[in-house]
Amino acid sequence: MAPIESSEAFLIAYQNGRGRSFTVAEQDVAWAASLWTAAYNARLEALHGEDPVSGDALRIQAAERLRRANA
Repeated sequence: MAPIESSEAFLIAYQNGRGRSFTVAEQDVAWAASLWTAAYNARLEALHGEDPVSGDALRIQAAERLRRANA
């Protein structure tokens, strides 16, 4: 899982590249989607007995990503 600052930089660059800022709803969805993929990866790690790399990152970043998603 990328650091929050990297995710934020990506979202800004993406919006700049397409020439339009996200609406509030689009911004919320983007941040929420970042949690979904991390949760999916953490699930796979747990199922296959792998090191909890995604799970650890998810636990550390979840609250801030949810706050940015207005969730």
